[in-house]
Amino acid sequence: MAVYTEVTDEALETFLAEYDIGSIVAFRGIAEGVENSNYSLKTSRGDFILTLYEKRVDPADLPWFLGLMEHLARREITCPQPVRARDGEALRVLCGRHAAITTFLPGVWPRRVRVEHCGPVGAALAALHLAGADYKPRRVNALGSHGWRPLLDRCRARADEVQPNLTAELDSALTEILAAWPAALPEGHIHADLFPDNVFFLDERLSGLIDFYFAATDFLAYDVAICLNAWCFETDFSFNVTKGQAMLRGYETIRPLSVEERAALPVLCRGAAMRFLLTRLYDWVNTPDGAMVTRKDPMEYLRRLRFHRWARDEHSYGL
Repeated sequence: MAVYTEVTDEALETFLAEYDIGSIVAFRGIAEGVENSNYSLKTSRGDFILTLYEKRVDPADLPWFLGLMEHLARREITCPQPVRARDGEALRVLCGRHAAITTFLPGVWPRRVRVEHCGPVGAALAALHLAGADYKPRRVNALGSHGWRPLLDRCRARADEVQPNLTAELDSALTEILAAWPAALPEGHIHADLFPDNVFFLDERLSGLIDFYFAATDFLAYDVAICLNAWCFETDFSFNVTKGQAMLRGYETIRPLSVEERAALPVLCRGAAMRFLLTRLYDWVNTPDGAMVTRKDPMEYLRRLRFHRWARDEHSYGL
C-alpha cells in the first residue's frame, strides 16, 4: 500500500455520494507498500479501504481481482470484499484513476514472525488454493518467469549503482533459474504476494488475508515458494528451517504437495526471490521523489537468492 494520487475533500465527497456507506468521519493515506494509492476510510457506518489503482495495474485485470475476492469469501476465505455502489458496480473512477472501496478487516500483521505464525499461514495458503479451484476465469501472471528477463533489462542501466556488479550476478542467476524452470506443475489461482503485512492475526489466530492485486494463475507451489521467502528468513538472512517446516506442514494438512512440486522447491524459491528482487530494484531506482511510499530494499532478496542457489533439494526447507 502507498499513496501516489492525492484525493481532495471535494472529489471524495462526490465519489462517496454514489454509495450507501454513510458520511465521512475520517480519511487518511496509508504509506506502507509500493503499488497502489490506499486510504483508510471511516464513515458513520463503519471502516473501509479506498484503493486507487496506479499505472502498474492493468485496468482490464481489476474485475478479475474483485471477482476472485468475492469468490473466495463465498468459500469461507476471510478477505476484503468489494463494496458495490448503488448502481451495482464495484469499480469506478476517482481523480483520474480506477478506484474501489473494500471492507476493512480487523487484525494486526506480525512485525516479528514467529514459528507459531508459519503453520497457520501455510494452511491458509492451501485453503485459498483449494477455494479458488472453481473460479473459472484465468489471469496470466505478468510477473511470472517470462517477465523476469524484460524486467531485469529495464533495471540494467542503474542496477550497479545499487551494488557493484549486481547486473552480472543477476544475469547469471536468472539464466540458471530459467533453464531449470518446471514445464508442468499443478496450476491454480495464487495470491502471489502473501507477505506478513498481508496477513492479519487477532488473539494469536490468523484472522484474514488482504491485498490480492498480484493474484494470478500460476504454479501453486510457486506461491508456497513466495511464502517461504517472505516468512522464513531471519533478520541476518539465514533461513529458519523450523519456520519452513512449520509452514510446509501447515500447507500439507490441507493440500499435500506432489513429488514433482517437492523436487521443484529450490528453483521455485530462486524464482520467487528473483521476482521480488527485480520489482524492488525497479521501484528503488524509479520511485518518484515526494511519493508517500515506503521503498523496500532489493538487496534483502539478493541474500535470499544466494541461499536458494545453494539449496539442492526440499530437505533444505524442512521437508
